[in-house]
Amino acid sequence: MTKLIVAGAAGRMGRMLTSIIAREPDLTLAGAVEAAESKAVGADAGEVAGVGPLGVRIGTDYSTLATTDTVTLDFTNAHASMRHLEIAAAKGAAIVIGSTGRSPEMEARARQLALATRTVIAPNMSLGVNVLLKLATEAARLLPDFDAEVLEIHHRTKVDAPSGTALALGQAVATARNQDLKSVAVHGRSGITGVRPQGQIAILALRGGDAVGDHTVLFCGSGERLELIHRTQSREALARGAIRAAVWLAPQPPGLYTMADVLGL
Repeated sequence: MTKLIVAGAAGRMGRMLTSIIAREPDLTLAGAVEAAESKAVGADAGEVAGVGPLGVRIGTDYSTLATTDTVTLDFTNAHASMRHLEIAAAKGAAIVIGSTGRSPEMEARARQLALATRTVIAPNMSLGVNVLLKLATEAARLLPDFDAEVLEIHHRTKVDAPSGTALALGQAVATARNQDLKSVAVHGRSGITGVRPQGQIAILALRGGDAVGDHTVLFCGSGERLELIHRTQSREALARGAIRAAVWLAPQPPGLYTMADVLGL
């Protein structure tokens, strides 16, 4: 039985995670937390998720819930996930972080803290996206002279751009080609831009409607183009990937892991 804590329990991902946990006999909801200003604080997490009462009230104090035998699922935001990681590291509690938008300084701090406990940090928890990362790496290696571009679209309420997944895909291409992504990446084009520089990687973000998340990696050569596309049709794909990561992570030794580790890629 894997004991799970859902951080951001009243959010879309939090509710989805809770609903899946409630249906799986090998999982148990050990706790649920939200920001102090959330109207869901004090409510039953199961009722908030629409699956009926589970006997777990949504609280605000994560430190009272995090123990060595729990795994936290965090889809909050950059700052909240950092606070939760600091507590998890101090308590020896395992944690799976799917939140994105961390600054480079926060990212460096997160990697340092992660080593103190069992941690999975991934910009996208879906199984298909992580296979896409593997395929993009291979394509970049096998097609070194093809122009590479990354395009993503998310719902209009997403607050960071480009998505963490798009950045990871750009990094996968750059790494495969021994490039420094910061030196070759562009995030928009306008006006008289001139000829596209060799090795440039554009990472472009679109926002609109309720798109859960689509990512395309294009490799453009002379007379042909290869497109690797992943479309997330439901947040359930992200939630199930995160839960799979949590179950895998629970018995692991302390360290920082990725979804590639979880899936054996």
